[in-house]
Amino acid sequence: MLEISKKTNLLEQSIYKYNLQDVEEPNLYREMFNYEEVPKVAFNHRRVPINMPEDIWITDTSFRDGQQSMAPYTVKQIVDLYKLMARLGGPYGLIRQSEFFIYTKKDREAIDKCMELGYKFPEITTWIRARKEDFKAVKELGIKETGILVSCSDYHIFKKMNMTRRQAVDFYMETIKDAFDAGVVPRCHLEDITRADFYGFVVPFVNEIMDLSQEVGIPIKIRACDTMGYGVPYTEASLPRSVAGIIYGLQHYAGVPSEMLEWHGHNDFYKAVANASTAWLYGASAVNCSLLGIGERTGNIPLEAMVFEYASLKGSLDGMDPTVITEIGEYFRKEMGYDIPPMTPFVGENFNVTKAGIHADGLMKDEEIYNIFNTKKLLNRAPGVSVSKTSGLAGIAYWMNEHYGLTGDDMLHKDSPIVQELKEWVDEMYADGRTTSLSNGEMEDKIAQLKEAAEAERRSRHDRL
Repeated sequence: MLEISKKTNLLEQSIYKYNLQDVEEPNLYREMFNYEEVPKVAFNHRRVPINMPEDIWITDTSFRDGQQSMAPYTVKQIVDLYKLMARLGGPYGLIRQSEFFIYTKKDREAIDKCMELGYKFPEITTWIRARKEDFKAVKELGIKETGILVSCSDYHIFKKMNMTRRQAVDFYMETIKDAFDAGVVPRCHLEDITRADFYGFVVPFVNEIMDLSQEVGIPIKIRACDTMGYGVPYTEASLPRSVAGIIYGLQHYAGVPSEMLEWHGHNDFYKAVANASTAWLYGASAVNCSLLGIGERTGNIPLEAMVFEYASLKGSLDGMDPTVITEIGEYFRKEMGYDIPPMTPFVGENFNVTKAGIHADGLMKDEEIYNIFNTKKLLNRAPGVSVSKTSGLAGIAYWMNEHYGLTGDDMLHKDSPIVQELKEWVDEMYADGRTTSLSNGEMEDKIAQLKEAAEAERRSRHDRL
């Protein structure tokens, strides 16, 4: 049967309906996932079209997945970070939702205080166990949507749940109906999708979800969860690891519209950001992230990274305020005692700091030579240098100008006497065997000593006259 596609306005063949394959033995894709070897990436050279939705956005899991990997946040910390996230997302709510736990008194207090703020965005959602009493608790809190776990790989169905595929689907469908009965919209988290039998289980299962959604007249969101970070952004890779293939298949063979489709990734193989961008490009409207990428094991998709990915793909920040990213980094560092790795993009101490003298010399001539963009404007962070044995006169001069805010005629240069004196002192430090960069405090103390010595010499000369 041929039908006109509302997306392409072309005649297309009607979608093939995949049936559930209720196998007796689990399909563990051992050719890819031989536990004794590095997981393999296979290619089938099948291409799917780029199909980025008109509207894309970010959702947050900092207070759910993020809290699973560090000391639980206090109520005040959650509220403060939620406020910062709302500012970062801007007036159009490009950080659309944030999900919370509800199990402890502290969790519920944090939700209450965030809801009292009255923000439209990020909308507060939850993540719960698939139990009727949990759905009722969500409803009592006044929350409209919740995430529920619907694991979809045979690793989980056979090994963890001790079920067959058909039993798992029946259990999940009853759970989804329980959510409807409680008056809560379910968001189905397809856990471990990058190790799942996509056309033998995932698509038939999601088809049943979408049929139920149509029957009750309530949209159901589908979150594709790359739980172990196995997803790859290579467009011609084979399933189940192909991010593009997963998004395409969920749209074209399970009928999930872009606005109901969300990607949740992990960074076990350093591909979290690339995979999230691929999900956007191939049809998912939402990517689920956490602040600073904090999450289980190697972490989630860093939310701040996707702010800049959005701007790169759309050509505009569309009202998002990236200077808040610097405030968020400072909050984690100062208020929460979180040790941000110094090389972390956008928030790390060394993000836009150079240690090479030749780079510092370039920065003095034109910061665009060695700075990725106007970090002062976009992140409220001027480019900097740290002083080390490779800084040279240019690096020391740049450090002093930036650190003390010297401009115009007050700026120091490589031939300034104090710069040359500092260079001699720095060289002596490293000649004695020092290996680490000099701290700001050390530089400040030495500059104070040099100024004091210069002032004493000036007074001595005056007295002699």
